[in-house]
Amino acid sequence: MKTNKIAFILNAHLPYVRHIEYPRFLEEDWLFEAINESYLPLLRMLSKLKDEKLSFKFTISMSPPLCCMLTDEALQQRFIQYMKRHVELGEKEVERTVSDDPRLHEMAVWYLTNYRRNLDDFENYNHNILTGFKNLEDMGVIEIITTCATHAYLPLYQEYPTAVDAQIEMGIQSHLCNFGHISRGFWLPECGYYPSLEEHLKSKGITWFQTASQSMLLSPDKVEYGTFQPVRCPNGVVAFPRDYEATSLIWSNTNGYPCDARYREFYRDIGYDLPLSYIGPYVEEDGNRVFTGYKYWSITGEGQEKKLYDRAAAQKVVESHAANFLFNISSKAEHIVHATGKMPLSTLGFDCELFGHWWFEGIDWLEQVIRQSCKEDCTVQLTTPTQFLETKPQLQVARPAYSSWGIGGYSSTWLDGSNAWIYRHIHQALARMEELAIRFPQQISLKRRFLNQAAREVLLAMGSDWPFIMYNKTSGAYAQRRLEEHLENFNVVYSNMCKNAVNTEWLMKAEKKDVIFKDIDYNIFNPSNT
Repeated sequence: MKTNKIAFILNAHLPYVRHIEYPRFLEEDWLFEAINESYLPLLRMLSKLKDEKLSFKFTISMSPPLCCMLTDEALQQRFIQYMKRHVELGEKEVERTVSDDPRLHEMAVWYLTNYRRNLDDFENYNHNILTGFKNLEDMGVIEIITTCATHAYLPLYQEYPTAVDAQIEMGIQSHLCNFGHISRGFWLPECGYYPSLEEHLKSKGITWFQTASQSMLLSPDKVEYGTFQPVRCPNGVVAFPRDYEATSLIWSNTNGYPCDARYREFYRDIGYDLPLSYIGPYVEEDGNRVFTGYKYWSITGEGQEKKLYDRAAAQKVVESHAANFLFNISSKAEHIVHATGKMPLSTLGFDCELFGHWWFEGIDWLEQVIRQSCKEDCTVQLTTPTQFLETKPQLQVARPAYSSWGIGGYSSTWLDGSNAWIYRHIHQALARMEELAIRFPQQISLKRRFLNQAAREVLLAMGSDWPFIMYNKTSGAYAQRRLEEHLENFNVVYSNMCKNAVNTEWLMKAEKKDVIFKDIDYNIFNPSNT
């Protein structure tokens, strides 16, 4: 009997990276790796389980930048070239490893087979994998929801309500264009919440959103059920807090399931191990080494020599970890029911790219969780926040607290010594964008396009990815360059419009470079329209 429920919410998002002006561009691989290692395998797994008539459901948030890139014909063609290079490398790897350890050769064959299968699937979707996600939603397997226009971390923009509205509005508009319906739920980027944010969501027709667990624990109200039930905000929008304990079973980078020594190591890759004379055609043209996806080593243990990866052994661990996860959920539910008399709902939010890309066995683990939860003797049922609300539950009215899922639970990840300097510039651009929308309402022709480009640039500058990358010191130089570029572009429009002029040549180049938000209307930054 199904007596307790869990709601998985996967956040599929990547920053908008598109550099068609170069033959190949390193940061575009972020998208290609996610398609190959996360999105296509996830689609294949879910479709297989649906064909087997298993009953389950969960939620996926798909961001506007990701949807734009997935439907971009130029990027689709570049992904095909990316895959063909990796198939060619796989054919060489199968030949190279044939006389080595059988486990090495077995993985080389597995990688090659998987690349070929993913390339075939991509062709079957006519290069647009959003079709696959839409089909799964139509079949009732998943619910797709939206998020902010550029995944902006909203708590740092609460003094600019027009900009917050613009981020939400463009997220909803993008979702409608891509999936043909209004999103009922809304993924708050980084689980970033501040009091009164729900007013912006309600004005756009949103009925629920997810928050960090601290939003309940630090609420000014006494939240009766902690993080094990959603609460209804005073304005009626429902907040689903993340179950921190259950999430940490997967998310923790010290003792979560992905840390098991028998799983595959992410960072050990032949792109860094093998001689350039061999690997050269498959890394950057200047010889800069990159991940190829061909990885043969297990995590092993810290300070120990790496061992060869044993996929068969890892699959047994996957089954065990899935069973352990469901056992933990069930056991905790029994204690909660005993203490409160109410059946819990555990909401778990993750970046979609964790599964398959960062955690190689992650999609296999998800499959096992679904399969095992569908057994008659399992008490756990997979649901969605929307499906849960359709049962019309009696919910406590409470006010969430300022919070995020970042380190420390607040804003330090997106506001520290590495990135705090960016906000005075973005905030000034937001104030000036609002000024332009007020001074030049309802423009037509070139001026309208010029002002639309300004709105596009300022939205892109607001993305949470740039300060996050600076904080993590991964591709900090690229993130800073992108941010500065968007602000410089905005200033081109602002300075020209202050002279009542349009730089037509610049505009045409800018529109060609950034094809996101084709239907944007700069008037969303006019406060009189909100």
